[in-house]
Amino acid sequence: MIIIIDVNVFLSALIKDSTTREIILTYEQEFCFPEKSLQKIRKYKKLIQQKSGLSDLEFLKLFHTLLKFIRIIPDEELLAYWDEAKLIMEHIDPEDVTFIAAALSQEGAIIWSDDRHFEKQDKVITLKTKYLIHLFKNH
Repeated sequence: MIIIIDVNVFLSALIKDSTTREIILTYEQEFCFPEKSLQKIRKYKKLIQQKSGLSDLEFLKLFHTLLKFIRIIPDEELLAYWDEAKLIMEHIDPEDVTFIAAALSQEGAIIWSDDRHFEKQDKVITLKTKYLIHLFKNH
């Protein structure tokens, strides 16, 4: 299963040693994240460090550790799906067009997100963290 993780899931894995982080580091799924959204992680670096208590070095180590388990989808791969993704998501939440495009670019991909606005579209399957916990813990 190819799982596109949204920004909040990635941020959660960086902020707290949580089930979210455990899922990414433990379960052998193909986790992906759009290159375009890496800028948001950089944008929130100080907030992440503030909430997590991580030093610059600890943050970088954790970030790079997570990236060993998350494949970055290059911006170029999203281009062919961008217009379709905009039609699906722009009227709901323009910031999430990127994740719809990422999911469309990877055959059979789902989105891992706890954001309710993904429920307002029906083109890409979206799973919440609690469902993934249940799915992985039972297999």
